[in-house]
Parts: sequence; structure tokens; C-alpha cells
Amino acid sequence: MPVKKGLSLFLVAFAFTFTQCKNEAYQSQSATDTAASSVQKQKEYKYETVAGDPLNARVYTLDNGLKVYLTDYEDAPRIQTYIAVRAGSKNDPANATGLAHYLEHMVFKGTSELGTQDWAKEKVELDKIEALYEKYRATKDDAARKKIYHQIDSVSGVAAKFAVANEYDKILGAIGAKGTNAYTWVDQTVYVNDIPTNQLERWVALEADRFRDMVPRIFHTELEAVYEEKNRTLDSDGRKVAEVINTALFPTHQYGTQTTIGTIEHLKNPSITEIKKYYSTYYVPNNMAIAMSGDIDFDQTIRLIDAEFGKLEKKPLPEFKVAQEQPIQKPIVKEVLGPDAENVSVSYRFPGINTRDALVLQMISGILYNGQAGLIDLNLNQQQKVLQAYAYDTQMKDYSTFRVGGAPRQGQTLDQVKDMVLAQIELVKQGKFEDWVIPAIVNNNKIGLMESYEDNSNRADAFVSAFIYGMDWKDYVNRPNEFAKITKQEVVDVANKYLNNNYVLVYKRTGKDPNAQKVEKPAITPVAVNRDVQSAYYKAFMAKEAPALQPVFVNYKEDIKESKLKNNIPLLYTKNSENGLFQLYYILDMGTNNDPKLGMAVNYLKYLGNDKYTAEELKKEFYKLGTSFNVFSSGDQVYVSLTGLDENFEKGLALFESLLQNPKPDQEALNNMVAGTLKARSDAKKNKSVILNQAMVNYAKYGAKNPFTTILSEKQLKAVKPQELVNIIKSIPTYEHRVLYYGPRETDKLVASLNAGHNVPAKLKPVPAEKVYAELDIKTPTVYWADYDMVQAELLFLSKSVPYSADIVPVVRMYNEYMGGIVFQELRESKALAYSTYSFYSPASKKNRSNYLQSYIGAQADKLPEAMVGMQELLNNMPLADANFENAKASLRNSISSERITKSAILFDYERAKRLGIEHDIREDVYKSANSMTFDQMKEFQQKYIKSQPQAILVIGSKDRLNFKELEKYGKVKQLKLEEIFGY
Repeated sequence: MPVKKGLSLFLVAFAFTFTQCKNEAYQSQSATDTAASSVQKQKEYKYETVAGDPLNARVYTLDNGLKVYLTDYEDAPRIQTYIAVRAGSKNDPANATGLAHYLEHMVFKGTSELGTQDWAKEKVELDKIEALYEKYRATKDDAARKKIYHQIDSVSGVAAKFAVANEYDKILGAIGAKGTNAYTWVDQTVYVNDIPTNQLERWVALEADRFRDMVPRIFHTELEAVYEEKNRTLDSDGRKVAEVINTALFPTHQYGTQTTIGTIEHLKNPSITEIKKYYSTYYVPNNMAIAMSGDIDFDQTIRLIDAEFGKLEKKPLPEFKVAQEQPIQKPIVKEVLGPDAENVSVSYRFPGINTRDALVLQMISGILYNGQAGLIDLNLNQQQKVLQAYAYDTQMKDYSTFRVGGAPRQGQTLDQVKDMVLAQIELVKQGKFEDWVIPAIVNNNKIGLMESYEDNSNRADAFVSAFIYGMDWKDYVNRPNEFAKITKQEVVDVANKYLNNNYVLVYKRTGKDPNAQKVEKPAITPVAVNRDVQSAYYKAFMAKEAPALQPVFVNYKEDIKESKLKNNIPLLYTKNSENGLFQLYYILDMGTNNDPKLGMAVNYLKYLGNDKYTAEELKKEFYKLGTSFNVFSSGDQVYVSLTGLDENFEKGLALFESLLQNPKPDQEALNNMVAGTLKARSDAKKNKSVILNQAMVNYAKYGAKNPFTTILSEKQLKAVKPQELVNIIKSIPTYEHRVLYYGPRETDKLVASLNAGHNVPAKLKPVPAEKVYAELDIKTPTVYWADYDMVQAELLFLSKSVPYSADIVPVVRMYNEYMGGIVFQELRESKALAYSTYSFYSPASKKNRSNYLQSYIGAQADKLPEAMVGMQELLNNMPLADANFENAKASLRNSISSERITKSAILFDYERAKRLGIEHDIREDVYKSANSMTFDQMKEFQQKYIKSQPQAILVIGSKDRLNFKELEKYGKVKQLKLEEIFGY
């Protein structure tokens, strides 16, 4: 499961506060032998509400202390759920770091009823394993430890015979849940599910059971998955920098003295006993909350939760004593080496999230960097004085952090970047920012909150934040009012109080890390996953019926209003009935495949002013209006977008159109942009994700000349003239295009505003014919590899299949649903060969393009041979597991019946369908086929399109760790040089 890392939390909601308590009575009936009914004593549920709360939330506290946060949002018959535990890695024992995170993994393994065939027999073996781990942990002699681990491995194999792997995940998949996961961070552990509304009662019972009764089964293979997760962090320069920063900022507090994933030494010496103690101590109702947003009946939901979670026993909680950090007296300087591009960061320590100073810190963050009109945005990024710079705050319970930093341009030193970002902080300290900035930040954050609350996950996550950080809901709702009261003087005072020579400075340099570590692979015998067996609990659970939901499919003709603008420009429109925000798009069916200079021109636009405003002034004007614009180009399309407050639609449109019509050429901006592009290209060749997923994949699909390498050479870049790019920009609205709008205004008013404000010639030019890159036929198995300094190795099996056809989409969806679970079970759960692995048959995104089978493994380099054998076996000999197949069918039905495509997503779903040559919601075909589809039909698909298909195998890893003899078994091995696959 992922470890949640420093995301900036802007915890605001615009409202007035007035706390009320209400009583709600429930009446339940029980049938008697005479079919009569009697009314039981009413149970009253008190709940808190806050006047003006944009979520209209109800906050309950059960008798055992469990907090329940509910908000009704009926965008779809689904509910986003979070179960939050107010304990994270800061609560780990100092001698067992990583424990909270590893416990998070264990909570998915089932209970004494779920996930077992014979609990009495399984428990005997699990007790042996627990005792052996304690013995292993206390033993120092390597030979003795190896012997004990062999015993653990042996007994684990016996215990696994009584277990049933992944039953919890199977159930959630079958009922149509999405996003089943969890995360651990410093202050919290949170369990995530997005469920269909009709499955609420079953979900509540299931979750109450797993939080009442955690069984750490299939322990040593899951531990190996955590080892791989640790190795992934050791391969991440960004994660290494963050760890160095926290260690220096917090030499006393657990935020710095221990990491969420744990040390290698502690991971190699786990304690099931300590994990159970942690679970028993912190996983108690008075330290937990359930946060839910979606299609909710308040009365029914709280009754169901109380009936199940109300049985959990309240316990006293240990006091967490916050370690007091001493002031940093002078800059602490650190260096991190690794293969990624160089950068520099400066970090400061602030008080915790519930302090006034932390709220002011959020304002300081916005003044410095807000993506449009912050000091760093305008003075450094807009003026291209650095390659990239940023500022953000990370708010936590006990302390907060503030980080600024950037990446250098070619020829720039890291110290020069550091000095420039620190100079922006000095401007804040001196109050040298305009008076309109603070009100504009307040307004734009309100807009951002409106946008975020259109999504159930964000609504429910607001509850999680309030609970984890110990905020009363009324205080959380009131934060925007307090935020809006922040004065310029207060900003200056707080900046001068905290932002001095008390920082941690980290130079991230490109080079080989002399202290590189990795978690070594222990000898593990694959365990049985028993995929054809079900526990009695599972059978009983699946036998229960849930009320049926009827699917709702998009009817493009009815759900999208179509109109015409002047010059016959098509307008496609959907109504926003929820708030006052709009989204406007101009879409052209031409792109950088037609002309690489188009992408350059689009990028150039953001550095230009017009005949009235400079580039910096334009950014400020858009920000003042609560609007933003963007121009994006892909290989075959251009998207021009304007978003923001609809009340400022005409002003924003006029500003935007004036920029498109009258961009002012700027030679210096072009010179800087070209230099920045060349530096960014150099940095891309140091990014393993870009190397594998873009450069190598495009090379395998198309050859050396492909969409990824279709770029201007350095000589061509430097030869481009400003007016040439300005002419391209001006030409964008002169081509045939269509307009998409999602917003609150009526069609007639919208058409009138666009006809008046959208400047186009009397006759539009047809877009040029699409340039199509021929896809290579992968006929001969070939292994392509690229050298990269990393602990792990990553691998992609790529097979070209048939062109897109809507006819096979239902079986493709079924295959992906089925095989997703099988691959995970085999390669991770059973064999512990990878932390991350998947196989996916990917339909093309455009008609007449090929589908591809893509299978991925990320593992230690020495595990790669076993992992490759395992993946090939699954691809070529798809195992039959009746229970998994029935689950896949149920998952498709339940997911689709509870999905709703709404708002602007209707427009983009229609765009996607048109590109594929279909005129209806393809999910309807999938839903109709799901019930009747047989395993034989799916196997026929697998035999025809998956089994024994020639593969291009793409490998990225360190040449010193890769086993080339093993790779040669899969085809001719060819090293790809970066110049070859990047085209420069």
C-alpha cells in the first residue's frame, strides 16, 4: 500500500459557524410468531452540524467513542469511505520502525473467519511463526538466523495451506468497490474504499469484522513485498532528499528520527508480537473515525454503523508526548547523490497545523507560489530565470514544514538557484508584494475548494483531516473565515519570525551514491494461495443479496446539448447545476505530429504579453478574476482552455482572446525558452520513468522515428524566430474547431457571449491531414535494455495485437478484471517476487490503431529471472479459478451499475467515443455481456490474442545487476543508448 507523503493540505471551507446538536430517533421492528410487530425503544443519535457548512455534514460520536462523519452527495449511487486511525509512523516503537505501515498491510489479510479454511489448525502454525520471529529477532549470529528463517519459511508453507489469500480483496472486487487501498503517514493510517450504495450494509459488516479481529497471515511473503517497497524508495532520489530534510529538521521528534517505511535493520527483524500490541493499542474505536461522502441516507447509515462498529470496545489510549525541538541556529547543509537531475531545496520548521502561525504559513505559500501569480511564479518561472522553482507547506499535527527549491538552467549553479528563491522569501519578509494578492489568494482558494467538493474523495478526506489533526468540525469549517482575516502585517511578522538562517539546505547532485543500500532478498518458498477455495465466511457473505441497482448509460444525443456558433462552429454543452464554475475548451484535430513547431508555439504563449499587458500583468489579471487559461498540444490535437468563475466569464474570455489574437513577440523569452527546453531534455534522460514508459515504449512500437522523437533539433530550435511562433499562435482559432462548455449559464446566453467574444475569421481553414506513424509488427522476440543506476529493475512485456474493435471490448474488460487479481496473487502474494506487478490488455485510444498487451514487473534485479518466468507462465497458460471468474463478472456488473458519468466528463466521454468511431456508451455492451460470458469465451480470447504472442521486452536497470544470460532466453538482447531512443 502506498505511503502518503508531504502533500500540502489547504484545509478550508467557506462558511459561518454555529454548532447545533440535534436528536434523531430510529424505530426498528422485530417479527413475532404471530406476525405481529412491536416497537422497540427508540435510540437517539446526537450529531453535530455547522451552519453554512458547504458539505452539510453530520458528525456523530458513538457510545464507544467512534467518530462518524457523513455528507450526502448524490452524483452517483456510490459512497467514498475512509476508516481513519489516529496513529501513524510517529507512534512506532523506536526499536521497530515501519511497524504501523506493515500493520496496514496485515489488515488486508483477513480474520479468524475470513481468509481461512481451518482456523484452529492455521492458528497453531501462525503461533509458531510468531514465536520464531521473536527468536529470529533476538539472534545475532548469521548462521543461526539463516537456520531460523528456514524454519519460518517452512512453517509458513504449512500455515498457508489452511489460508485463503486475498479474500477481503475478492469480496470488495465482487461488490463493485473501487480504489481499495490504504496509506500510512506520520500521524495516521487510513483505509480507503469507494463502494456502491446498495452494498453499504455488507461493507459495514465486513469492515467491522476486520477491525475487530486482525490476523497477520501470509506474513513473510508480504514482508518481502514491503522489502521491495523499501527498495523502490531507495531508488527514488526525491524520497532520499525528503528523508534527509526531515532528519535534519527533526533530530528529536519522530517526524525525523524514524521513517514511515522503517529502517532496513528493523524491516529485516520484524515482530508479529509488536504488531499485535500496536493494533490492540491504537486500533480502538475512540481512536478511529469513519468518514463517508456519497449517496447516503443518514438515518440508515448511522444505524448500520452503530450496529456493527458499536460492538468494538473502547480502551484508554497512551499519551503521545511531543518531543520539543530546539531552534536551528544556522543553516544545516546536506548533499544527496543519485542518477536524477540536480536540484536544490531549502526547508524550514513551523508549528503544527492547529496553530495560527501554520495558517499564516499557508498564505505565505500562496504568496510565493500559486501556479499563476505568486512571486516565484512571476519573478522566476515566468521570467525563466530558473528551469523550475516552487514553494509548498506540509502541515502535520505536531509540526509543519515549509520547502522552497528549484532546478537550474544550463550553466547555472545550485547556489544561484538557492539565492534566487531565498530572495523571494526576503520580498515577503519586507512586505514587497501587492495589496490585491491576499484577497486574490483567498478567492482562488475558495474556488479550488468548490472544485474539490465536486468529488466524494475530497469531501470525505476533509473529515479525515479534521479528525486526524484533532479539529472540531466547526473549527475546520471556519478556517476560510480565519484565513480571510490574515493581514499583510501578519504575513510579514510570521515570515520574519520563522524564515531566517534556520533552514536545512539540500543539494541534490547527479552522481553515484556511495552510500546506496538495498534490502537483500531472503530465501522464500512460494506459498499456496488456494484460489479455488473459499472460507465459510466468504461463502456466507457472498450468498447475501443486496438491493439491485440499475445502470445508467450516457445518451450522447440527450445528455449533450448541441448548438452552432457563428461560422458554423459546433458547440457542445452540459449544464453545471451545482456551483458557479465553468470550463471552456476549443479543440482542434491537429497536433505536433503535423508540425513540431506547434508544440513550441503553445509553450511560448505562456511567456508572452499582448498589446495591453506584459506576460506578468496578464497572469495577475487572470488570477484577480479567478480564472486561468491553458493551451495544450498532443500529437494529434490542440486543447485551448479557460476555466474559473462564470460571473467573470466575459472578462476572462476577452482577456484570453486578446492574448490569442495579439501575442507580442519577445526574443529574450524565446531564447530563454529554448535554453530551458534543452536543459529539460537533458534532465529527461536522467528520469527512469521517462526512459522506460515513454522513450523505450515508443521505440518498441514505432522504431527510432516515432511521436516521442518527433521534435525539433537543437539547431532547428535555435533557428526559430519569435514572429514565426506568434503567427502559429494566431492561426490556432483560424482552423476548424469545436467548442465545449460545462457551466451554469443557459445556452442562449452562452452562444451570445461566445459569438461576441470568440474571434474567428469569416471562413475557417480545414485542419491538415493527420500524420500517422506506422506501428511496427513485433514478430521477433527482442529484449531491449537501458542502463540506469538503480537497486531494482523494471520490465515491460509489450505485445502488439489487433486494431481496436468495439466487439471485443466486453471480453477485454473481463480478461483485465480476472487477470489483474491472478497476477497479483501469484507474483506478489504467493511468490513475493515484486511489490508492483500487473498485466493489462490495453485497447487503442483511436480507431484503426492497435491494441497492446502490456505486462509490468518491478523487482530486485536478482529476482527478475523468477518473475519473468512467472509472468510468462500466467500469460501463456491462464489458470482457471472459478471463484475469481465469478468475482470478475460480479465486479463488472456492480461497478458499471453504480457508475455515473456526469458533468464535464460527459463531454470528454463523447470525445473519446468519437475517436474510436463509436456513437454509444460502450459500457452498455460490457454490462450486457457480463452476466452471460463464460470462461471458455475468455479463454478463447486469451488463446487468440495473448498466448505465445511475440514480445518486445523492455528492461531498465543497472548493467552490473542484470542477468543477461537469463534475458537471452527471451530473445535477442539489444542495449538501447539514450541518444537512440530520445532522438537527441
